[in-house]
Amino acid sequence: MKKTLTTYDIANELLQDTNASWSRAGAFALAEHLEQYEEETGEEMELDVVSIRCDFSEHSSLEDWASDYFSDSKQASKAMGLELDMDGETWTGDEEEVQDAIRSYIQDYGQLIEFEGGIIVSSL
Repeated sequence: MKKTLTTYDIANELLQDTNASWSRAGAFALAEHLEQYEEETGEEMELDVVSIRCDFSEHSSLEDWASDYFSDSKQASKAMGLELDMDGETWTGDEEEVQDAIRSYIQDYGQLIEFEGGIIVSSL
């Protein structure tokens, strides 16, 4: 027996996970992403909020993610100062260039979901 969930149902299940810290906008963006994945692959998914919590994380911005992911204080300060060192590669430039570099890095190694108010990144 299966129950088909709407985007609203999925987002509410994500928000009810007390061990996760999804924003409302983030939960809806992730729910839409999961639905799109199902449509693209033709595979039905079982909603497992624990697995989703372990596989994805929400951040307020690309720079915030870089600061968390590259937790070395030197790398974090460079990221906030528009110079970013990721795995030995350094990018410098204006804010847009650094954001593009972070975006590319995430997309090379995982999934990036951008939405109004933040981003969600799969575990890299």
